[in-house]
Amino acid sequence: MTEGEARLTEPGWRGPHQTAVRMTAGGDTGVSRIAAAFEAAEGRAALMPYLMGGFPDLDASVAIGLACADGGADLVELGVPFSDPLADGPVIHAAATRALAAGATMHGILEAATRIAERVPVVLMCYANPILARGLERFTHDLVGAGVSGLIVPDMPLEEGDAVRDACDAAGLALVPLIAPTTPADRIAAIVSRARGFVYTVSVTGTTGERAAVAETLAATLGHAKAHSPVPVAVGFGISTPEQAAAAAAAGADGVIVGSRLVRAATEADANGADPAGPVGELVAALAKALQR
Repeated sequence: MTEGEARLTEPGWRGPHQTAVRMTAGGDTGVSRIAAAFEAAEGRAALMPYLMGGFPDLDASVAIGLACADGGADLVELGVPFSDPLADGPVIHAAATRALAAGATMHGILEAATRIAERVPVVLMCYANPILARGLERFTHDLVGAGVSGLIVPDMPLEEGDAVRDACDAAGLALVPLIAPTTPADRIAAIVSRARGFVYTVSVTGTTGERAAVAETLAATLGHAKAHSPVPVAVGFGISTPEQAAAAAAAGADGVIVGSRLVRAATEADANGADPAGPVGELVAALAKALQR
């Protein structure tokens, strides 16, 4: 664990809501908020931009999240920076490295989540190491206290997910599983049948990053997932343009996740001394418009 990641496990965070009980009372749970977001997008695919927590800094990442909401995002995926992000390509990896170097902590990421969640449901993307270092019960309690609705753990296989799923279920959080083009049909059925919130379909073989076109196999992968899934099926990885977002929706996606293109826009704006929230918000608006069509 790096020095930066050690800061992600510091004690003391309980969030402004103090307890998980308050957040889940009256049926207001992360699972219900995610379901409501997909239902509100009836007739089109829901849009879920990705942003790296703490990049370029904590306040800027909050501003980016709010710009996503202004641009038409239905949900937001908030990444927790990690030094060895096996699912992430160079753009997101570089953003995580910079966030850690700038002093990102789990406390700060959850503060950002709280502020963004006032506008739009937040799904946290976190690798397993910070979760296990913090402890499952404490981690899920902290997420609920911060107003987080769901959790994605990209390096957690199906066979090792029962304890995390049980902890999320107890807290009202949606544990979102991932499937890929290489996932066999029988394994897809096993994975998605246990899904909460939505299923994250990886559209390409490889890490996150921009691609020239949507994979020709996407419709088949989505079809396998939707045949067994009790929840919506979203697609991410390689979706970067409005045209690709529309193509993913046409292939059957209930939701579209865009990450590297937005993180690249934030990186370029910050390098030029500009506010990164502006160009990210403009791109999100263009993606939302494409999905409306």
